[in-house]
Amino acid sequence: MNEPDFIAALRALPLHPGARGLADDCAVLTIGGETLVITHDMMAEGTHFRPDADMADVAWKLVASNLSDLAAKGAEPVGVLLGHMLGRDDARFLAGLHEALAAFGAPLLGGDTVAAQGPRSFGMTAIGRATHQPVPSRSGARPGDSIYLSGPVGRAMLGFEGDAEHLAAFNRPQPRLAEGQALAPHVSAMMDVSDGLLLDSWRMAQASDVTFALEPDAIPVADPARRDACIRWGDDYELLFTAAPAVRLPVAAHRIGTVIERTDAPLTLGDEPLTEPASLGYQHG
Repeated sequence: MNEPDFIAALRALPLHPGARGLADDCAVLTIGGETLVITHDMMAEGTHFRPDADMADVAWKLVASNLSDLAAKGAEPVGVLLGHMLGRDDARFLAGLHEALAAFGAPLLGGDTVAAQGPRSFGMTAIGRATHQPVPSRSGARPGDSIYLSGPVGRAMLGFEGDAEHLAAFNRPQPRLAEGQALAPHVSAMMDVSDGLLLDSWRMAQASDVTFALEPDAIPVADPARRDACIRWGDDYELLFTAAPAVRLPVAAHRIGTVIERTDAPLTLGDEPLTEPASLGYQHG
């Protein structure tokens, strides 16, 4: 199975209402007077990081990618659970983990450690507290809304390729936690850009049963000469969100398009309709 097929099969299992149909970045659970936001992300050697990567950077990115999901829900971190596979440079991993947890105010709650053969993989569950109700989802975009992006895409791609100016964007991304909390009361839908702007725009449009009409020249990219690659590559962890045109945003953002009534294509890039997600960004499998 590829990733979409596997997720579709999971939807046939008993799901908690807080799972949001497995169509969002996080699960949302209300317990008493508190609403918790929970997510889990993994990183695998050879897919998310090179075999010779600095393990401190790997630990940082594991934390950041999980907290980015919380940011997309406007949540404040409560703590994280770690799944760790023992191997080379565990001391460096611990150093990077300490730096990230301290930087983002996300203390360690516990987890599990294993020893095994083969390429390494790590998992993390991040738990946050909702700062606004309703908690933003992917499915709230409405025709007439404006589409925004919190910052340029393509920086992680350039960093992966060795561009010194953008190396930190790939190795040590910054989850937009403060921006997400500020935006939560104002957006109609929000998610983070982890698998490529086009693919994640397609997913949000699908979840909202609308079409996203993106304006290519309005999309901020790290390298205008490679615009097409920048909007497909992923790993940027900027926030993609929609809001009514009259809303005064509390943070700086780039307007990149308009939500329109659903057409045959969930996504258009200028005059080009995009109907198939396979070439729009990164999917596993």
